[in-house]
Amino acid sequence: MNLRDAVTDESHALKCEMAAEVLRSSGTLRLRVTGWSMLPAVWPGDVLIVERVEPAGVAEGDIVLFVRHRRLIAHRVVKNHSSTMLTRGDSMQATDSPVSDNEFLGRVTSIVRNDRNIEPSKALGSGQRAIAALVRRSDVAAGVVVRVRGLLQTSSQTV
Repeated sequence: MNLRDAVTDESHALKCEMAAEVLRSSGTLRLRVTGWSMLPAVWPGDVLIVERVEPAGVAEGDIVLFVRHRRLIAHRVVKNHSSTMLTRGDSMQATDSPVSDNEFLGRVTSIVRNDRNIEPSKALGSGQRAIAALVRRSDVAAGVVVRVRGLLQTSSQTV
């Protein structure tokens, strides 16, 4: 890792720590998504509205925010039982290691996309499951899906 990458990683980690502290202290956080792990429910560029809740108040199917290795992660809860919360990105093959109470930050209550508030669904529809399966199998496919969606959005905005 070169010096520039190290500075960028440290800067990102500090931003994540600040965001986590804002959520812990104020109870609400707006966070712009940069990753692809939740495709197609959450897209890069979407803004997540996260509310502070207790882990016991989270249900299977909720999208939650947690911090791990100085990074913020928003994934769907696949199991929340007996103090064990397991999560997985919709387009990821494996579940994450259990989320501890110290890592857990809150639940996504809204997704802002194209100036519209969208309530997160508890499960993917059949078309979304097909996209998730495609993206899960190939990083190239994920890139194509994101670029095609971007092109479609750009063309619909110019009409």
